[in-house]
Amino acid sequence: MAKATLYRHFHHKDDLVRAFLQLREDRWTHQWLEGEVKRRAATPRERLLAIFDVFHEWFQLDDFEGCSFINVLLEVCERSHPVREATASHLANIRIFLRVLAEGAGVADSDDFARKWHILMKGSIVSAGEGDRQAARRAQEVGGLLLSAALDR
Repeated sequence: MAKATLYRHFHHKDDLVRAFLQLREDRWTHQWLEGEVKRRAATPRERLLAIFDVFHEWFQLDDFEGCSFINVLLEVCERSHPVREATASHLANIRIFLRVLAEGAGVADSDDFARKWHILMKGSIVSAGEGDRQAARRAQEVGGLLLSAALDR
């Protein structure tokens, strides 16, 4: 595609990146991740753990390149930058999905739990990027402990 065509649709590089992030949220978060989790598991508790089953398969792919949201977040350091704010917003939407699952599983403080679960998710992605192809299985094990502790309260 010629640069002129690109800039006809996106006046600034940041506009292009934000459009990409929105498309990525639609395809990666909603269609792929949420869809696969719902397909694989019936209860909210099972769905939380199924996230790491989906990740495990993803981490085995030869073309695994990590998470676009994490990659962009680390690339843009200025906190008030529109692209960084958009990225943070997309990551927050993932936590909404996690919070709903946590509430459905009976977790009392679903926001705190969702933030902790999201740390496990993002950590497993970074570990897989380092070459740990079992990162999702390790995160799932820790997640099981976290979930049990949250439900025992």
